[in-house]
Amino acid sequence: MKIGLIGYGKMGKEIERAALARGHSIALKIDVTTTDKFTTENLKKNDVAIEFSTPQTAAGNIKKCFEASVPVVCGTTGWMAQFEEVKNLCIAGGQSLFYASNYSIGVNLFFRLNEYLAGLMKSYPGYLPSMEEIHHIHKKDAPSGTAITLAEQIIKKRGGLSKWSLKPDALPGDLPITAIREDEVPGTHTVAYTSDTDEIKITHMAFSRRGFAEGAVIAAEWLAGRKGVFGMKDLLNF
Repeated sequence: MKIGLIGYGKMGKEIERAALARGHSIALKIDVTTTDKFTTENLKKNDVAIEFSTPQTAAGNIKKCFEASVPVVCGTTGWMAQFEEVKNLCIAGGQSLFYASNYSIGVNLFFRLNEYLAGLMKSYPGYLPSMEEIHHIHKKDAPSGTAITLAEQIIKKRGGLSKWSLKPDALPGDLPITAIREDEVPGTHTVAYTSDTDEIKITHMAFSRRGFAEGAVIAAEWLAGRKGVFGMKDLLNF
């Protein structure tokens, strides 16, 4: 496949390595220094676009891909307020969008484990849930998109919680999330259930960005020929 990279920072370069290793080519690279190349004409030269940019630009970038009728795989987080609009545009226009807050296979297995554990803990209200996420200092959104996905799963499956909130602003009845920005940490997420007598924890720790990059390329391969809005549950057949 010919792949266009929208966002060519550390993650974009990791996706490039993963794509080349899987036999694909990179036909377009867009970052803040090459915005003049981000045209419909150039997009049309690609079989798929992989979008890892910023929360402020993601929705507009995806719409531009739709205008060029290029399938798009998006991993940018922090723009979910616009997701329904983009989703509706995709469906109405017969376009293709694959979105995930995290493309790591391990993280998506962790999502399944989180749902299962939250369902178990529904019967044990004495165990209060909390979360912690640690990422590199360059990450612009907090909490991470992965943490929000985990939090929404817990709220839905466990019940008894009104919403998630970042510490120290969490109120009683909220699911508290601690967001830490530290060095070059690729991503660590921990869910804890704490009672007066003990604590249960599950943790996913990424060792590098490679797992995220490979997952995004696999999603791009899977998206070929499909129309609509998809995510990792579709890819992994959960």
